[in-house]
Amino acid sequence: MTLLVVLEHDRGDLADASLEALTAGRGLAAANGWPMHAVIVGANGENLASDAAKYGAEVSHVVGHDMLVDFGPEAWGESVAQLARSIDAGAVMASGTERGNEVLAQIAARLDEPFVANCVTVTPGDPWEITRVQWGGSLLEDTTLVAGMKLLTYGHHSLEPSPADSAGDGSTIAFTPELDATLARTIVQDRTVLTKGVTLATAPVVVSGGRGVGSAEGFGPLEELAELLGGRVGCSRAVTNNGWRPHSDQVGQTGTRIAPEIYIATGISGAIQHWVGAMASKNILAINTDAEANMVVKAGHAVIADLHQVVPAIIDEVKKRKGLA
Repeated sequence: MTLLVVLEHDRGDLADASLEALTAGRGLAAANGWPMHAVIVGANGENLASDAAKYGAEVSHVVGHDMLVDFGPEAWGESVAQLARSIDAGAVMASGTERGNEVLAQIAARLDEPFVANCVTVTPGDPWEITRVQWGGSLLEDTTLVAGMKLLTYGHHSLEPSPADSAGDGSTIAFTPELDATLARTIVQDRTVLTKGVTLATAPVVVSGGRGVGSAEGFGPLEELAELLGGRVGCSRAVTNNGWRPHSDQVGQTGTRIAPEIYIATGISGAIQHWVGAMASKNILAINTDAEANMVVKAGHAVIADLHQVVPAIIDEVKKRKGLA
C-alpha cells in the first residue's frame, strides 16, 4: 500500500498548501507503515519532485497528457483516480483548499469511495478515527472512515509545514492517463490577473476594518498602515454590504481565509463567519472601543480605544522607526 499526496500547483508554481499536505501525509504514512508518494498533475509540474522529496515523498508520479495544459477538476480527478488504481494506493489525500477538496471529490465519485474533507487529526486503525472541521471551523466533528481506498483532505492552515528529517531521493515516475475529450469542459482556458504581488490570502500582515471605520474614506489610514508594513487591507462583511470595499477584500467564511503573521482588526466586532476566516492568524491585534466584542475577547492583544486615534498613532510610530518621519 502507498499514500498518495496530490500536490496543488499553478503551472509549476507549488502552493504552500501542498507542503502542509506533505507534512500531514508523512505522519499518516508512517503510522500505517506505508511509503508516501507525491502526485504531480499537468504541465510544468515535473520540476516539483525535488520539493516533494524535501518533505518526505519517496517518489513523485508525474502525470502528463495533452489535455492537462492547465487546471481542470474533472481531468485531474480522473487522472489521479487512474493512477491510484494502477498502484493499488491505500489512501489519497490533499490539502483542504477549494481546489484540493474539488479534486478529491472528483476522485471519490470516480472510485465510488467515501471522502472526508478538512481533517485535523487522523488515527489509522479499523476503522480510521478522524476529527474534522465543519461549519467553516466553528465545529469539530468526530467520525470514522471505512473504505477500500481512504480519501481525505487535511484542513488548510491546521498545521505548520516542515521538511522531513530524511528527504526522499527525488525520483520520478511518468504516468499517462486515458482521458475522454469531454473532461476538457472544466479546464481553465484563460486567466485575468486581478491582483499583482502579495494577495490577501498570502500577506504576512493584514490590516482590516469593520463597520467601526465609518466610511469608504475611513480606510485611507488602514491602506497607509498596510503599505508601511508590507501587507494588505481586508474588511468585514458589513463593510462589503455597505459598498465601502469590494468582496475580494472580505475576510471570513464567505470571503478569504487568511493566516498572516499578524492580523490587525480595527472596528470589527468579530462575528463567527469573520472569525472563521481570521482564526489561523499567528497573532491578532484588535482595536475596538468595545472591550466585550468577540474579536477583542479572542485576540491575543487588544487596544480598547477609538481606531481613528490609534491607527494614526501606529502610523506615526512606524514611520519614525523606518526613518520616514
